[in-house]
Amino acid sequence: MKIQEAHSPMWHMYFQLTRLHKFPVGSILIFWPCVWSLTMVAFEVNMNASTYLFQVVLFGIGSTLLHSAACVINDICDRDIDGQVERTRNRPLVTNAIPLIGAYILLSVLTASSIIMLFFTNTMAILYGLFAVFPLHALYPLMKRWTWWPQAWLGFAMNWGIFVAWISVTGESPPSHITIFFFGTVCWTIVYDTIYACQDKTDDAKVGVKSTALLFGSHVRPILLFFAVSFLACMSYAGICNNQGLPFFLVSCGGAAVHFLWQFTTWEVDNPNDSGAKFVANGNMGYIVWAGLLIDYLRN
Repeated sequence: MKIQEAHSPMWHMYFQLTRLHKFPVGSILIFWPCVWSLTMVAFEVNMNASTYLFQVVLFGIGSTLLHSAACVINDICDRDIDGQVERTRNRPLVTNAIPLIGAYILLSVLTASSIIMLFFTNTMAILYGLFAVFPLHALYPLMKRWTWWPQAWLGFAMNWGIFVAWISVTGESPPSHITIFFFGTVCWTIVYDTIYACQDKTDDAKVGVKSTALLFGSHVRPILLFFAVSFLACMSYAGICNNQGLPFFLVSCGGAAVHFLWQFTTWEVDNPNDSGAKFVANGNMGYIVWAGLLIDYLRN
């Protein structure tokens, strides 16, 4: 155990368990699909600014709570594995810095709080949101034991908010182009979480944990490039169907394309520190996509 962690107060251990000490890393990746979809539907229905801002804040809080709950259940399920991985061996449950029962209580509070946020929407949005909580996020920690594609399952969990946000405004099932956009964002998650998994691929191979980072092996860069292009194609198609304006295609689609180009030309696959940095950069790319959507909405 690290000396500084051994003397950290109990509340700080719980804070680390939620990953809020790294905010907004992680939680922002749940937030982006929500706010992208919300901005598209706000553009479509000409939503007033105050309602839009309220919804943005709502999904911001909800995304943070859900991400923290997901991190807690992940650490509960992976506490034996985490101890065998260099990057995670000092997490609070691995070092017994907090009791397991405390983690379960925190998980209950965070899960209940994220569900409460859904009640500011409508019945259909609540039902869709509950599906994100269980089974999508709840079962994700087990996927690395069952399949080489846990990143694909994570893609469904992280981006399900696309549907929740759209339905929260319309009260109706989202159109097909939003479903296409959703599958595009699943491809994006496969990109950033495979990059993230490259940090641990040596330890994961020893422990027996499955991931797309190990599955793709030496072909990881070109395969992820395919998924990145798929994301851009799906996003562009959704924009065309939603009658988005030029700012969306220039800023959101064009900006994301340039960002991906930078990522893939500078990414040092075998450098864990660079893989971690590129993972964080994907969260920052969300601002670019949102910017184009927001300009369209404000000009509408």
